[in-house]
Amino acid sequence: MSHPQPGQLWVVATPIGHRDDFSARAVETLRNVAVIAAEDTRHSRPLLIHYNIDTPTIALHEHNERDVVDAVVRRLQGGESVALISDAGTPLISDPGFRLVRAARAAGIRCIPVPGACAAIAALSVAGLPSDRFVFEGFLPPKAAARRSRLQELAGDARTLMFYESSHRVAESLADMRDVFGAQREAVLARELTKLFETVIGEPLGELAARVVADPDQQRGECVILVAGRGEEVDENLAEGQRVFAILSEELPPSKAAKLAAAITGASRKALYS
Repeated sequence: MSHPQPGQLWVVATPIGHRDDFSARAVETLRNVAVIAAEDTRHSRPLLIHYNIDTPTIALHEHNERDVVDAVVRRLQGGESVALISDAGTPLISDPGFRLVRAARAAGIRCIPVPGACAAIAALSVAGLPSDRFVFEGFLPPKAAARRSRLQELAGDARTLMFYESSHRVAESLADMRDVFGAQREAVLARELTKLFETVIGEPLGELAARVVADPDQQRGECVILVAGRGEEVDENLAEGQRVFAILSEELPPSKAAKLAAAITGASRKALYS
């Protein structure tokens, strides 16, 4: 008795706002698979209806992914092809799907990307910041102390830094970036990309943080924050941080001295400690 050929897992990017950014290949793929695994089936329904896609959908999101993965892999092994989509943009980029793709690959299933929109890359393409080397950090921790700690670890990174941030925390995050990276560090806020109220604002962190606080409209919608990597101004912070660290380390353990020196000067705690 012959076994069925396994299906394929198609990882399909959807628009981040403008529906015309949906590729013809993506539409055709979603029409032809047996089922679409969507982050939120209700959110995806208007897009699917707009493109006359009547393929059945199932929900696959951060709260059920562990439970759903095995069932989806069994369907793939049984010969059905499945498409994975998120609410917007490229799946897995700060969205669910990692466990499914990993399990499918482990089971010998072919995983095929259908590329398209990605908010982080779209923002980088118009930010005017160095794009030869960059690091995507996704969402920062929601708690202030953890957020500042993570930013301090990144303060000495020479690559362009890319973050997603929710609208209700963007002002706080920009203020923390100003305090940790320095008010003169170049930054860009890209908001509501490809949508009606799209804005891309590039200013030093001190000015950008103040503008966002003063303009509630800049605290709405989907936000990408990009920050220039370490430059001369951070090297000056490091020099001052080393001076303060040397003083504090006479009385405190190195880890505590590094943490305090970083908070005082804006230098990288990791750089000071090492």
